[in-house]
Amino acid sequence: MDISDEGQPLDPVWLEINNNVCGGLAGAPSASLVAERFIGAGWSSRSGSSWESYEVETSWCRIEVDPTDGDTLLNGVVDPQRFEDLAALLTRFGLRFSLELYDDDGELLREIEAGTPAGFAGASDTDRLREALDAAATDPE
Repeated sequence: MDISDEGQPLDPVWLEINNNVCGGLAGAPSASLVAERFIGAGWSSRSGSSWESYEVETSWCRIEVDPTDGDTLLNGVVDPQRFEDLAALLTRFGLRFSLELYDDDGELLREIEAGTPAGFAGASDTDRLREALDAAATDPE
């Protein structure tokens, strides 16, 4: 079961903005299995723009799940205030991923990757963690 219309539709406020989130699932299962995980979390799902892709959505996010050779691409619209919620959901699904959030001008606002030393911290968060660990290692106390 990878098609479901039981989830909440995307809030109309997000219908008019350009795609602001993209990313990938490294070594992910098929797009169909990824769509099933979203359905299990209460999202809706339908066939996407390609033969094997799916579009999944809830009130605060709509993304295309598009398989490629070895990876699965994600792109769509997310409420910027819920970007971390999307990352937390992918983490709960047990998927290795990277996500990028962009503003209206196409400028990168935030990155989050699963499997980094700080859990699913963004690159800047990881850099701060490494700096803190380096400082702790050189501190004599």
